[in-house]
Amino acid sequence: MLIRIVKLTFKPENIPSFERVFEESKHGILAFEGCTFVELYQDLKNPCIFFTYSFWDDESNLENYRNSDFFKGVWSRTKALFAEKPEAWSVAKIQSSNQF
Repeated sequence: MLIRIVKLTFKPENIPSFERVFEESKHGILAFEGCTFVELYQDLKNPCIFFTYSFWDDESNLENYRNSDFFKGVWSRTKALFAEKPEAWSVAKIQSSNQF
């Protein structure tokens, strides 16, 4: 399993727009083959910083999503709202204390 973490920093006035984009697209992301989990987090100290957190069966599933027209549409709507360049990590789970 691959876990994708993306850090997104928005201009304060663009936060409601981003939250709408995520709400409208989260089920579409989850519908992609190999995606089993997707969540959105907001930093408590800096509310302009968000993190998306998604689980993928493998890297090829994530790449298929990233190369899709769906992703390109979501990304074009999202990147217009940024205050800073996004950061992304693909990580592997080593240990866990829960079912995920």
